[in-house]
Amino acid sequence: MIRRYRLRKLLAPTAGLQKAVGMFALGFFALLLGIGLSFRQILQPLIHSFSVRIHEGMARLVAADQVDTAEWLLGGAFLVMGSYLTYRGVRSAFNHVFDIINPNLPPGKMDVYFRRQQLANGPRIVSMGGGTGLSTLLRGFKHHSSNITAVVTVTDDGGSSGRLIQDKGMIPPGDIRNCLVALSDAEKAMTDLFQHRFRGDSGSLSGHAIGNLLIAALVDQANGDFEKAVQIASDVLAIRGRVLPATLDHVRLRAVLEDGTEVCGETRIVAAGRRIRQLHLDPVGSIAHPSAVDAIKTADIICIGPGSVYTSIIPNLLVPGIAEALRQARVPKIYICNVMTQKGESDDFTASEHVKAIVDNAGPGLFDMVLVNTGIPSESALDKYRASGSHTVEADIDRLRQMGLKVLQGNFMSETDVVRHDPMKVVARVLMLLN
Repeated sequence: MIRRYRLRKLLAPTAGLQKAVGMFALGFFALLLGIGLSFRQILQPLIHSFSVRIHEGMARLVAADQVDTAEWLLGGAFLVMGSYLTYRGVRSAFNHVFDIINPNLPPGKMDVYFRRQQLANGPRIVSMGGGTGLSTLLRGFKHHSSNITAVVTVTDDGGSSGRLIQDKGMIPPGDIRNCLVALSDAEKAMTDLFQHRFRGDSGSLSGHAIGNLLIAALVDQANGDFEKAVQIASDVLAIRGRVLPATLDHVRLRAVLEDGTEVCGETRIVAAGRRIRQLHLDPVGSIAHPSAVDAIKTADIICIGPGSVYTSIIPNLLVPGIAEALRQARVPKIYICNVMTQKGESDDFTASEHVKAIVDNAGPGLFDMVLVNTGIPSESALDKYRASGSHTVEADIDRLRQMGLKVLQGNFMSETDVVRHDPMKVVARVLMLLN
């Protein structure tokens, strides 16, 4: 699988051109052959006369025993010059065509074309999760490939998404919206519009994200077809890759807490603030999105996370068909562990406890590597997180290795106003596995 990706990467700059070049060469050869056969009686004397004159000219310039060599070198020079002039002519023609089609296209049009070809032949990446963790990682992946499949959890029942579930009976669009924007190649004004959230003084619109409302409108226009609505939104945002819900069924989380209490709904589970013993997906028998399963089967590399372990990671793995496809995949499968714990969900969890939570709920064999951050945030950042009940996730590397996992360790942290993964650092390390 990795060797096939390397071959695609090597041929990426010319991918899509091979057929065109082959047709051009075949057509040019057929044209020359047709001219030669049709005008043989006219061309033969001309070619013979031209050849004799070249030979006589060479005889005057070089020694008699070097005439054949000189003619061979001159012929080679004409071939090189002809090839170069043909290349420049075709390139100039392409540029003029692009200028006519889109006069606002910036300089370096051919470079843009080749870059798009490279992205189109980049690795087949599957990235699974939800929340801000998944969308953050996608911002890094889109610079290396446009063959990205984001498999998104659909159990969010809070905020704008929760209200749309109640009002429209639709699949929650919030995490899907974030992933669409993360993969977008559209103008910043368009992505800013999708992410705009109405303030609290906006009446019934308060708290709604415009992107969620647009997806809801597209669902209406598509006669309730959520998948078609997401595809239209993908086209509008010109995304690199595709965004798929883990399932098109309406599902919700049900948790059995440490004290035996059962709590239903993602928002209530987080609000309960107690350790979770077991997580379930209701109703039983939901069906995985077929394209998500196919993407896992044909992937070059699969990433799970980062994200809230119980409400972003495990829900995807509970959808029947997803975990089975992951176990069968024979490609690098990496769980990207969180940088910080999450209050009410993973309080004081170490990296190995994150892994244990996944294994306890979804079973073993879903990934063979764990990426853990060993960077240390500043004290000011730590103070801010301590105030909200969060702490850095301890990278207990020895314990992870005892669990049979390969550990990718390093400083993968980006510290701005929040402490989270730096997508460029994470993606660079992950894609090293293919190189």
